Amino acid sequence: MASILDLLNTQMGEELVKKASSKTSEDKGKVTSALGMALPLILGAMKRNTKDPEGAENLDKALQSEKHNGDVLNNLEEKDAEELTGEGSKILNHVLGSRQIGISKTIAGALNMDETSVNKILEMAAPVIMGLLGQQKRKDNIGASGLSDLLGSVMGSNSSHDQSLVETLLDADGDGSVIDDVAGMVLGGKKGKKGGSLLGGMLGGK
Repeated sequence: MASILDLLNTQMGEELVKKASSKTSEDKGKVTSALGMALPLILGAMKRNTKDPEGAENLDKALQSEKHNGDVLNNLEEKDAEELTGEGSKILNHVLGSRQIGISKTIAGALNMDETSVNKILEMAAPVIMGLLGQQKRKDNIGASGLSDLLGSVMGSNSSHDQSLVETLLDADGDGSVIDDVAGMVLGGKKGKKGGSLLGGMLGGK
């Protein structure tokens, strides 16, 4: 299946960028870059949580909810931004917990954005991720034990460096060296890596 970053090149991805740009007053290029970093990180945190059987069961139960059946993917244009951020805030609290502060700080530092804007972008992205996962779970009849593989395929990166960087970011507190790594991750596709970067293909196509 397509990776989460391919989503940003679809009509739905463009709608998410447009909504987040309008909500935060940040330009669409920065919003796209922020989403390019945030989406793999949210998925990476979910994947880490599924290593624990209880964590996998909790995510499976959440994805069984009808609000995560994938409808959001088809009617994102009609969704109110406040509704998305409200739902997303709850999702991120479960998935990231206190790590959200460090992640937002790191992304904001890498892109020279306001932390509040980054938080709102993360919150708006979270229901879309849950909708995508819920839809795929129903389509392939995936249970709790298969969620880690599903998350890995949606993350879509074959690069061990990118995967380890996601792990590093999940443990980060916004320090400068990690911000440099993030900037490198964002710009990776522009340095001749030919799509080897987690974000290179998506950002290179913009």
